[in-house]
Amino acid sequence: MSITKRSHVLVAIAAACLSFAAGAARAEDSVLRVGIITDMSGQYSDGNGPGSVIAAQMAAEEIGGTVAGRKIEIISADHQNKPDVATGIVRNWIDNKGVDVIAEGVNSAVALAIQTVTRERKKLFLISGSGSSDLTGKQCSPTSVQWTYDTYASSNATAKAVVARGGSPWFFLTADYAFGQALERDASKAVTSAGGKVLGAVRHPFDTADFSSFLLQAQSSGAKILALANAGSDFRNAVSQADEFNIRASMQLVALQVTLTDVPALGLAHAHDLLFTDSFYWDRTPETRVFAQEFFKRHGAMPTAYQAGVNSALRHYFKAVAATNSVDSETVIAQMRKTPVNDFFAQNGVVREDGRMVHDMYLMRIKKPEESKSKWDLYEYLATVPGDQAFRPLDEGGCPYVAKAH
Repeated sequence: MSITKRSHVLVAIAAACLSFAAGAARAEDSVLRVGIITDMSGQYSDGNGPGSVIAAQMAAEEIGGTVAGRKIEIISADHQNKPDVATGIVRNWIDNKGVDVIAEGVNSAVALAIQTVTRERKKLFLISGSGSSDLTGKQCSPTSVQWTYDTYASSNATAKAVVARGGSPWFFLTADYAFGQALERDASKAVTSAGGKVLGAVRHPFDTADFSSFLLQAQSSGAKILALANAGSDFRNAVSQADEFNIRASMQLVALQVTLTDVPALGLAHAHDLLFTDSFYWDRTPETRVFAQEFFKRHGAMPTAYQAGVNSALRHYFKAVAATNSVDSETVIAQMRKTPVNDFFAQNGVVREDGRMVHDMYLMRIKKPEESKSKWDLYEYLATVPGDQAFRPLDEGGCPYVAKAH
């Protein structure tokens, strides 16, 4: 062997030893590291972003800052709504930073990419901000839990309620990426199963400023319902511009996904009377109000469902770590599945084999301006949709890990 080749082999061995030593040190350093990956600067930053990091910090504090003899450390990063950026961050966290669990993951295209990495690395991924039902369907993972909502649950109750009130036929205005496509697909199925009709759809790029051409196509479709299968600034722009075109004179707007922070930004003058389904509202119960008021002190805004979901998911995770005295992903997730979720977010919630946390959902209406008593007094609660009716049945999602288990 040449001197050059021998030196390369020695360098490689040394690097491998250092890597092993670093991994062993991380395993023995008595720190439990939580990585919050979210949108810190884009259109989802108000409803997720820094508020999700605060929610995670609150969960760590609620358990005393340590669990199973390990100090909890929260780190965070901005994925910029780019799957490649997100996967690079997560790989580095897992391989070099000793991160034990990844949480949040808003933007479904980003979450699906992250889930591929965490599945390969056998690390837990607690999904709150991403809604694609594919995350617990054909692209599910044995080490992921989709906590807060999904496109099936968000669309199912809303579509059925609207059709039951005579709302049909439908036309979709859809964000052209994983979340919007899944929302349109799941809502269309709910509409037709409830006896309604779907006349068509138009898809718009992510972060669209001008919706005029899309709205004119919707208006000319002859549909009575314009379903908004988008979120964030896309949702806000679509609603406000729909009013500019007087769309409501001939069509009812139906929101398939609403974030609490969207409503003050949009204004009740535009948002009023939209029906939608959500997993959490800060003013629904005494327990939600206690959490919300503490969150408000730190963040200056009431928590969205996604931020509340981050807190709830990590609470349940920390309890499972404490119960098992382990941070091994398979051990911890098995405990999470065995233990019902009972907190401010959910009562008798269940973590299924496909990674879906099943809990009640709530049909809501956005208040008229004259009905609102304060900036955050925004929703009227209409009905509870039991979890087993809101979420897709376990045997219909196509999760391969469930198929293998039965």
